[in-house]
Amino acid sequence: MAAHYSEPDLTNCAREPIHILGRVQSYGALLSLSSDWCVQHASENLEDILGIRAEAALGQPLAQLLPEESFARIREALRSVGALHPVLRLFGVPIQGAATPNFDLSIHQSGSRLIIEFEPHGTQRSGDPMSQVYPYINRIRRTRDLRSFTREAARSLRALCGFDSVMVYEFSEDASGHVIAEDTADGQRRYLDQHFPASDIPVQARVLYKRSLLRLIADVNDPGARILAADPADTQPVDLSLAATRAVSPIHIEYLQNMGIQASMSVSIMKDGELWGLFACHHDQPRYIDYELRTYVELFAHLFSYELGHLDQAQKRLAAERSAQLQTRLMASMANGQDLPGSLMSVSEDIRSVIPHDGLVLITEGQFSATGITPTREEFAGISRLLNMKGESQVFATNALSEVLPEAADFAQRCSGILAIPISRMPRDYIVLCRREMTETVKWAGNPNKPVTVGPNGIRLTPRKSFEIWQQTVDKTSRPWSAGATHAAELLRVVLLEIFLKITEQTAAERKRSQEQQELLISELNHRVRNILNLMRGLVAQSRGAEDTLESFATSLDGRIQAFARAHDQLTKDDWTPSSFMEMLRLEFAAFADDRSGRVDLQGADVLITPAAYSNLALVFHELVTNSVKYGALSDSGGVAVRLERNSDGSLDIHWREFGGPPVAAPKRRGFGSTIIERSIPFELNGEAEVAYNITGLVAKFCLPSRYVLDAPTRKAAANADSAPRVRGEGPFLTGKALVVEDAMIIAMDAADMLEDMGAATVRISASVNAALAEIEQHDFQVAMLDVNLGAEQSVRVAQRLADLGVPFVLSTGYGESDDIRMLYPPCEILRKPFSNETVQAAVWNALHNADG
Repeated sequence: MAAHYSEPDLTNCAREPIHILGRVQSYGALLSLSSDWCVQHASENLEDILGIRAEAALGQPLAQLLPEESFARIREALRSVGALHPVLRLFGVPIQGAATPNFDLSIHQSGSRLIIEFEPHGTQRSGDPMSQVYPYINRIRRTRDLRSFTREAARSLRALCGFDSVMVYEFSEDASGHVIAEDTADGQRRYLDQHFPASDIPVQARVLYKRSLLRLIADVNDPGARILAADPADTQPVDLSLAATRAVSPIHIEYLQNMGIQASMSVSIMKDGELWGLFACHHDQPRYIDYELRTYVELFAHLFSYELGHLDQAQKRLAAERSAQLQTRLMASMANGQDLPGSLMSVSEDIRSVIPHDGLVLITEGQFSATGITPTREEFAGISRLLNMKGESQVFATNALSEVLPEAADFAQRCSGILAIPISRMPRDYIVLCRREMTETVKWAGNPNKPVTVGPNGIRLTPRKSFEIWQQTVDKTSRPWSAGATHAAELLRVVLLEIFLKITEQTAAERKRSQEQQELLISELNHRVRNILNLMRGLVAQSRGAEDTLESFATSLDGRIQAFARAHDQLTKDDWTPSSFMEMLRLEFAAFADDRSGRVDLQGADVLITPAAYSNLALVFHELVTNSVKYGALSDSGGVAVRLERNSDGSLDIHWREFGGPPVAAPKRRGFGSTIIERSIPFELNGEAEVAYNITGLVAKFCLPSRYVLDAPTRKAAANADSAPRVRGEGPFLTGKALVVEDAMIIAMDAADMLEDMGAATVRISASVNAALAEIEQHDFQVAMLDVNLGAEQSVRVAQRLADLGVPFVLSTGYGESDDIRMLYPPCEILRKPFSNETVQAAVWNALHNADG
């Protein structure tokens, strides 16, 4: 029988005030400030950390306790604290008279109080946080399933933080936890595959894990330091929910001591805004890691959470693809004259391949049909009543049917779990997938039946004394239905509802034409999405190299992506037709200049810009606007004049002039933003760009060819996409020159960087067929990368010339590999966009080795 136990009343535990314990851990000191910057509370160890007696600090203005420049830095930085960024971090803040010269600060608002925590600044690290963390994330994203995904994450996080063991702990629907991955310094298994009851992490602790994503306990035996109040009559405790140095609940300390560990660190894993699980890091000795390294760990957790969502989406995409194939087979069956029940039963094996199950029951208009291992017609009557009483038009899934339908215990061996899919508007027709009983032995890290004791305050949670494995036999349950299975079931439900509501008597020709139109729309969407993804990847790579800090990288990248988003919104608002240039400018100034938009003078008649040029112009003028706001005329009291002028040949001159701002000097180094301003229009649109850094203000002139300036809407063609090549090559293996032929500048720059990483001595870039042919005549290339479409022309002539010279090349395309491309081009490797380091490396490797062969 299944193990059952009653739930104790844990309300006392749930009310344990773990966020207002009134102490901090000894590795950091804390100050609580009033709205007028006077110290209301100070931790007793303030003198040990800052060299300032806590009693002397109480009641004093913070400006009298810190150096002037440090106080000014804190006040300036506080402008960025808000709902989206509630905790401010400052690194390397100098404080005179302390045991160490520099400190890391954590600052946040707690009600009416401002909380500032001080920790000695740790080891100076080379490189930015992204360069430290990204290699680990890159290793994780190479995995393909959750088990290997989390195992690699545990290994990577342990390498980053240096703890003796790192576990990946996933929460179940009942709030219990399951250790699904583990990495230890000694290679020994500690808690892998064990379950922990929900009482081990009480409700209020899970709430704090959502608010504060990292929790370090440096020494479980640390008594900590009390928080003293300036006013002895002040009995309102300091809320330490977001405090990094918050002391530890005595119950949790005892829990960790019972586990035999001396230090721990918990890092939240979020998914869709909820707490999915934790990284639980343990150490056999006290271990402190500085605030900066903990920030790197948080960044790792954020990126891991993003990749976890990406893995989930990939599984859903696979389910969607399989469901689409199932739909095609179902429609083919109906085209042969079968009714819906007959068609569904004929594709039952296809349904099994999409959603694994042991038996299938179809209920339509009161008729019962079954295949595989299922309940009998009489036994199924109770299931039908259950589903009809729910009256829902959504998928219903359970792996413990007898818990919601007790009579199902009689046939649990044949059916312990069901996945019910409504297939009509009224929830009375169903496909019900059945799974038989799977008796399972669950390993718990200690007996989950004994999480409480009776004390003077009633029933309360106490730490378990033993973590020895306790086994629980669970029966009358089936294998759980995965998120991918329920998602596929929902897709199937939508498909079947479409059939019920929309499918009528149609000829074979109509069905074929509808299918062709669907494929065309999907191909068009895939082509656009893949090109956008490749462009985004190039933006990330180039922006990262141009910025000094994680914050500036994130700000610049976000601004550029938003510029593309605004441009895309303008284009799609009127079905991808030419859009207003002036409207694009107004959106940019409204987004970044805010109340300074009144100092912008837009002159000349408005024009419409075609979709082929609109996004490029949006990015160029995004850089001009943000540079003006940050450094130019709009950063001061000056203004900006933009004048449009049509030429006799139909081309458009765009004049940009800044005036009345601070003195201007040419930049000392050419960043990515300057490259976009000066090269994007000439490189991608065959236009002109002139930029002058006059002392009175930046002046720029751009000329846009007439084909991009139209008075009437035009529409843009699209094509299909295909799958990415399999990774085969590795390591730097190029030695000579390489050629990139690509008409999108950002993608070309990204591809050139990849080839240089593979060892290419020099990479030449061309945007047109004639320019590429000229490069081939002047240089001897070891390998080349060609885009299929170069604006209005294709790269076939370049490919043919390379083939004649025996130069191996890779063909990159957003359309994917197809027979048409194979017939048009000489034999070559075909690479699908968006490409990555791995796929480019594999394609180039194969191209070279095929040529050698």
